[in-house]
Amino acid sequence: MSKILVIAEHDGQKLNQATARCVSCARQVPGAEITIAVLAADPAAVASQAAALAGVAKVITVAAPHNAHPLAAVLAPQIVELARDYTHVFGASTAFGKDLMPRVAALLGVPQISDAMSVEGAYKFKRPTYAGNALVTLEAPADRKLVATVRTASFEAAGGGGSAAISAVTVSAAVPSHTRFVSVSAASSDRPDLASAPKVVSGGRALASKENFELIFKLAEVMGAAVGASRAAVDAGYAPNELQVGQTGKIIAPELYVAIGISGAIQHLTGIKDAKTIVAINKDGEAPIFEVADLGLVGDLFQIVPELQKSLAK
Repeated sequence: MSKILVIAEHDGQKLNQATARCVSCARQVPGAEITIAVLAADPAAVASQAAALAGVAKVITVAAPHNAHPLAAVLAPQIVELARDYTHVFGASTAFGKDLMPRVAALLGVPQISDAMSVEGAYKFKRPTYAGNALVTLEAPADRKLVATVRTASFEAAGGGGSAAISAVTVSAAVPSHTRFVSVSAASSDRPDLASAPKVVSGGRALASKENFELIFKLAEVMGAAVGASRAAVDAGYAPNELQVGQTGKIIAPELYVAIGISGAIQHLTGIKDAKTIVAINKDGEAPIFEVADLGLVGDLFQIVPELQKSLAK
């Protein structure tokens, strides 16, 4: 049997959808018995959401004041203690998971499989490399714990209907005193979350200015979509960093992805390869984005986007 511990990602009240996608990955491991660990100051609300995920056998909670903020240095020693009775430890390949899971692997003294996108066996996984241009198959030793981050864009979120038992546990792991929470500075928005939104509208360098990038926000508002941006647009200051889509930004898998004024560099395509439908608008008919687009429109975005917005508003 594969006893898999999935580390919950949350904001203290709501479970991040990335955890549900990790559960879907874990369910494909032969003989999987899945437990979700929720570490928080007050884990009750998140634990109940985790327990409702299909395929989860149980949920364990660790309530402590020092878990009020998700600091990797504080969480990792506790997870190592929790992992004692498990064969696998999974976390999402998000900013949170990429910070936390390598620490867990280091403390356990085991290698980590990163960005697992396909399950080939209990200890064998596929992952992308070379900006997604190649896939490699990795197999970890079966006599050691396996720590992995899951490429969430490659898995559908686990459904509801579960009724896993929830139990509180205590850990004796010493948490570091030299690392402590001071403050957080993050952009707030009432727009859909880029990482999990079913529809995303992204703009590129062709927008030419921060003011022009407002076209993307207005179109997204009409569509009820999240907003994304290419690295070129972010580097030019047209859009904030948290909107970057691509190899060095967010890797997403929406139902609909609309790329406006984006040429389609390989680093950007890596971030959207799992999108179900890709629509491209670009004045350059030879732009690489058209090679992967399901629908393409060659023309001036400054004429097309306002017209598209008007049509959708009707």
